[in-house]
Amino acid sequence: MNSYPAGVPAEVDPAEFRSLADLFGRCVAAHASRCAYLSMGRALSYERLDRASRDFAAYLQSLGLGRGRRVALMLPNILQYPVCLFGALRAGCTVVNCNPLYTARELEYQLADSGAEAIVILENFAHVLEAALPRTAIRHVVVTGLGDMLGLARGTLINFVVRHVKRLVPSWTLPGAVPWTTALAGGAKARFTLPALGHDDIAFLQYTGGTTGVAKGAMLSHRNILANLQQAHVWIRGSVKEGEETIITALPLFHIFALTVSLAFFRIGASNVLIANPRDIRGFVRELARHRFSIITGVNTLFNALLNNRDFSRLDFSSLKVCLGGGMAVQRAVAERWQAVTGCALLEAYGLTEASPAVTINPLDLPEYNGSIGLPLPSTDVTIRDDAGSDLAPGIAGELCVRGPQVTRGYWQRPDETALAMTVDGFLRTGDIAVMDEKGYVRLVDRKKDTILVSGFNVYPNEVEDVVALHPGVLEVAAVGVPDAHSGEVVKLFVVKRDPALTAEALIAHCRVSLTGYKIPHQVEFRGELPKTTVGKILRRALRP
Repeated sequence: MNSYPAGVPAEVDPAEFRSLADLFGRCVAAHASRCAYLSMGRALSYERLDRASRDFAAYLQSLGLGRGRRVALMLPNILQYPVCLFGALRAGCTVVNCNPLYTARELEYQLADSGAEAIVILENFAHVLEAALPRTAIRHVVVTGLGDMLGLARGTLINFVVRHVKRLVPSWTLPGAVPWTTALAGGAKARFTLPALGHDDIAFLQYTGGTTGVAKGAMLSHRNILANLQQAHVWIRGSVKEGEETIITALPLFHIFALTVSLAFFRIGASNVLIANPRDIRGFVRELARHRFSIITGVNTLFNALLNNRDFSRLDFSSLKVCLGGGMAVQRAVAERWQAVTGCALLEAYGLTEASPAVTINPLDLPEYNGSIGLPLPSTDVTIRDDAGSDLAPGIAGELCVRGPQVTRGYWQRPDETALAMTVDGFLRTGDIAVMDEKGYVRLVDRKKDTILVSGFNVYPNEVEDVVALHPGVLEVAAVGVPDAHSGEVVKLFVVKRDPALTAEALIAHCRVSLTGYKIPHQVEFRGELPKTTVGKILRRALRP
């Protein structure tokens, strides 16, 4: 605590709010006239968000979906996302975030495992859902389009976006699906009852590979999220002003980092600019030019891409005060260049899905990047342990373990996986190797897990290998991560052929059918054999560069 910024307490009280619905109600009352979210030229006020999310909550309740029932959201960063997010939470439902770029196989697994009974999906991705539906518990489908924002908020740019984006990705009409506007209209006529939610109710089933790489839902309760929001609030309040900030959200809200950060700034009445397609760097920079933004968050690859756009350096950075990197390591070269261009230090934080996600963060008043992931947040215990579970002295590398009110109580319907991830004294094993200095600052050394980190997203070798092994020309396969200047890491395959005619191009094409884009291998190396243990297990570590 001696290293904490002035005014930051050692402990926080998650009981300040009864639930996320309670926090939402207080925020919209305090900032009713202020803009809550902006997307594609449309502005949604806190007051309008209150009404729209209430209508969506009432619609869900009219379907019999309330406390504890799972509702999936498969949406990019558009205005419908916060409306449906808060609507589902206000109805008492548990939100299951789904990546809009999932293949049918990936989506089917997550929907079936979570037991979700309803889903809201952008029409451009509904054909994927159609293929996955028969083997899930989904009974209600709500489909929305970019044009639906026209009736939701004020603005002028959306007509251009609707005309051009819809040409890029064909929409799909799903039989039996309810249009989003119809759902809202029905909810406006329906009765809404705020359920008696408590801290132990599950707010999110947030899917992750955890420590084993098997996809599973981390149960994030209202208390977990409220605690992390409170931890973030006491950390940032000395650097920001209530009701005056504008934050740029380019990372997808279905990702826990962007989700919780956006909620933290929602709490202080910030205006949140949602970027639907940050890969379009030219368009992203043009959008940045329209706002006097004060906060921006992202991953290293995003910051690097912005810096490599010549128009970015011409922007007005006079209001910028907080730049925060997470999801993957921030590279020193990027941080130093960022500060030279913007005049604002790019600071690093660390978290993981199971911790809602924030664990450590650097003081926001640091003059420059320091190469660490910061200090443990208030009410957070961080320890570095060896393989035997013993605490290590400062300066000695070991596994980073964390305990605090933001840490999940476990994985959905997987007590065996929960037991593997938790220590007997309640610490979460993160699977990351780190060092802590005598002042409490933590530095990551390496990843203990085999997880491959592509632009901040986890790729699990087991999943990739399972898909590749289905190809009839493959005898053996191992997937590892190799360094990449653009995305941090990419997937590389080591393959023993069954069919001598098998080519790298054929394998990559095979993977495109079943894997999301960032999971697709970029490199393929054919070998006569793969290194193995005495019991026949392939040694991935012997294949890494």
